[in-house]
Amino acid sequence: MGIAARVETFLRAQWLGTIPGRIRAYAAVALVGVAALLAVLSVAIGNARDGVQTIGHDAGPRVVATGSLYFALSDMDAQVANVLLIGRQHDLGIGHDEALRRYEVRRVEAGQAAVQAAQLAGDNVNMQRTVREVLDGLGRYERLVGEAMLLDRQANHAAGQLPQQVIDTYRRATDLMKMELLPKAYNLTLDSGATVRQSYESKRTAIESGRTWVVVTGALLLAALLVLQVYVAGRFRRLVNPALALATVVAFVLVAASTGLLSAQAGHLRKAKEDGFDSILALSRARAISHSAFADESRYLLDPGRADTYEQTYLDKSLAVLFVDPQGKPVNLETYYARLPEVLRGFDPARDRGAFLGFFGDEANRARPGLETSALNDTLRAYQKVIENDQTMRRLATGDDRNAAITLRMGRDSGAIKDFDDYDRALVRLSAAHRDAFDQAIKDGDGGLGGWNLIPVGAAVVIAGLILVGVRPRLAEFR
Repeated sequence: MGIAARVETFLRAQWLGTIPGRIRAYAAVALVGVAALLAVLSVAIGNARDGVQTIGHDAGPRVVATGSLYFALSDMDAQVANVLLIGRQHDLGIGHDEALRRYEVRRVEAGQAAVQAAQLAGDNVNMQRTVREVLDGLGRYERLVGEAMLLDRQANHAAGQLPQQVIDTYRRATDLMKMELLPKAYNLTLDSGATVRQSYESKRTAIESGRTWVVVTGALLLAALLVLQVYVAGRFRRLVNPALALATVVAFVLVAASTGLLSAQAGHLRKAKEDGFDSILALSRARAISHSAFADESRYLLDPGRADTYEQTYLDKSLAVLFVDPQGKPVNLETYYARLPEVLRGFDPARDRGAFLGFFGDEANRARPGLETSALNDTLRAYQKVIENDQTMRRLATGDDRNAAITLRMGRDSGAIKDFDDYDRALVRLSAAHRDAFDQAIKDGDGGLGGWNLIPVGAAVVIAGLILVGVRPRLAEFR
């Protein structure tokens, strides 16, 4: 007789061939099921915890901070344009000193955002190289800006009447910003966002897969406990074994609770990613592009030689923020001026999905009824006023009334700056609504996981102990 046959004979004689052997075998299967459930639960809950940590506390917030790099760089150049446009009339707009102060604030913010991007890059060589290139380019940009401002002070010119030397120097600075710094900053945000999205997809898939495995292993454990319960009760003519019954109840509660927990964690992660992170990042880009477009108005007035170029870039940025179908008409500012109020008149996010595209189109599709929808409507109304001011400003400028155009553009209390600030505040409130949704989802995720590093282990010990308590007296009867 071979070794395998001898082992099989031994097992049948010592285990499956006797009542105590069968009890031990069924109990062993149940204990293996407990160990398997504990292992699956530990992995699944670990994935859920890693997902919340990554999206809510590590990479997610850093990517949002990285997204501010584009805004900071855009607004730096905007403030330079404002300083050069007003010349010696330091009380125009927000004022010469305030524009310089904002420039310095944005410069510091850009440096901090670049550091965040470097931290997020990790071992990504391409991202690290892009960060270095942005920092190097920022240094060159600051030197050109310093030269332009020095020439501007020496010229002591009236508002909107810049000497060609100042214009040429600023062109070099703003071209560097537009052609090198801003595209690289935008790519950094896209790459960083892709990293978070990839992490989100992998963690969400792992959580959902873990939930399935919990259900499967839990069902097998419950089946093993029921088989053991039926066998013991039948052999010893008892209706129920209390310890095994309690073990079955504890196992069922553990499986049900952990399945519900994992489903909730997947939901919290989805809400944080889709209702929070995605919208915050998109609105950050919309805000940066809006500030850059608003600065194009100043560039349009200070550099008549490039007026057509700045008019086209203003249109391109406006279409990126909110795209309206020209309905067969030429895609230009005149068409945009006419179509925008038609599209936004009576707009209802719940009813008019797909009415327009761009960042605000995506936001309209995502916004939830209540605070987000209300904030979106406020933002759209304020945006429409900004576009109306742009139309008036260009009409004045092309009608040989540049002074009136400059006064409108730089008016602080009742002009374009005030209306743009109203729009900017509405946009910030809209972003804050999504930030609240993000924070709440992460808070719920953290709170839901509280104690679950110990609960599975404790429950497994209890179930295993009850199994042993349930079978030990029955085995003792055969001694």
